Amino acid sequence: MSPHESHHQSAVHSHAHGHGPATPVSRHLRKVIAAVLIPFATAVAVGLVVLWPGGAPSHKPSGVGFDQPTEQARVIKVAEVNCADVHAEQQPQPPSPTGQPPTGGASKGKPCQQATIKVTTGENAGRTFQTVVTPDALRHYTTGQDVVVAYSPKAPKDLQYSVSDVDRSLPMWVLAGIFALAVVIVGRLRGVLALVALAASFVVLTLFILPAILQGSNPLLVAVIGGSAIMLIALYLCHGLTARTSVAVLGTLASLLLIGLLGSVFINWALLTGNTDDTTGLVHGLYPDIEIRGLLLAGIIIGSLGVLDDVTVTQTAAVWELKEADQAAGWRKLYGAAMRIGRDHIASVVNTLVLAYAGAALPLLLLFSIAQSSVGTVATSEVVAEEIIRTLVGSIGLVAAVPLTTLLAALVVSADRKGLGGQESNGGAGAGQGPGADTGAGVAAGAPTGTAEGRPSRRGGRGKRRKQ
Repeated sequence: MSPHESHHQSAVHSHAHGHGPATPVSRHLRKVIAAVLIPFATAVAVGLVVLWPGGAPSHKPSGVGFDQPTEQARVIKVAEVNCADVHAEQQPQPPSPTGQPPTGGASKGKPCQQATIKVTTGENAGRTFQTVVTPDALRHYTTGQDVVVAYSPKAPKDLQYSVSDVDRSLPMWVLAGIFALAVVIVGRLRGVLALVALAASFVVLTLFILPAILQGSNPLLVAVIGGSAIMLIALYLCHGLTARTSVAVLGTLASLLLIGLLGSVFINWALLTGNTDDTTGLVHGLYPDIEIRGLLLAGIIIGSLGVLDDVTVTQTAAVWELKEADQAAGWRKLYGAAMRIGRDHIASVVNTLVLAYAGAALPLLLLFSIAQSSVGTVATSEVVAEEIIRTLVGSIGLVAAVPLTTLLAALVVSADRKGLGGQESNGGAGAGQGPGADTGAGVAAGAPTGTAEGRPSRRGGRGKRRKQ
């Protein structure tokens, strides 16, 4: 075996044991990609430092709605009482216009429940109070059940505490544990990295995005910087610091910019205020400096980010795998084949978005249906129009992400292969015949360009060496 052939064998061997597919890009092309992404990542880091809020602003609870201090409590006794004795007798309901019997008739004559609640946390731990549950109430209590109580310090002593919710910590922690276990079992190391990325996303959301908005920073700017940070952390942590991941990052970034532009144009054109529910109104009342319209646009960007990651990573991976399967394919052939995959992806993702928003707004849609409003009236009302614009803007961004990312990936993976000639077309077959080689990418990416000179086919040359 000549020294030239020995060098080729070692190149194949060195790339055959890499973790995952070899990156089929040269150092020069990696520098070009880095020249785009490094300034972007630097700008995101600078934005995080400049806008870092240092925690949520101090705030004295108003006692209205969600803005109440809460404590943990436990039901220590539940007794049946006469509803009239506790002034909770159900009022008679007038008959409905359609002639249907009044609601609540089935519970007439049934006893009420009087639950004794003991506060277990806070400065008044140990205090007890009672609450009455009517027969037609959706929530009933059992002895030993943990609940959450709201505290109103300005109210009379007997009325300072009231049950606001039940404690769901245990079932939610169990479900989260099952989810994490399933991800790790199926995804293995990649699943562990995905969980770490999920935790990092939660940290960015709770320590930067939410406090920065409360501090008065522009919600759109905060969402762009925070969302970009989440994107960089999640993609590179889960998929590695590779050129393929960088292409997915560029595709995601371009689609996010399109979503931000379209969202801004149509939110202003449709005269949406963003103040369509009690929660938003309460936030605006407590923090008048928050730009509610910008908050709406920020929600659209952050909400679209997760699905965008899925689309761009999938399309980039499809192009890379198609190139590995056919080393001679040009960018047009790769683009056409990957777009056939992308069109199926578009159909499923858009349907997922629409159904997700429709499911979230289902009670609202039922109210409009009960009121027998026309489709046009329902669709153009602000509360529904907000969801429609949110869905359509996000869907346009997702649809655009497929051809953008696919084209970028096809150009990158093809431009780096020009001039390799026979090495490109035959390298995959030759490399795959060794016992340690899993794909032909190692030869195409790692072997020097001149190793193929003087030999029309690497497969034929290797066959001659076996015969010798």
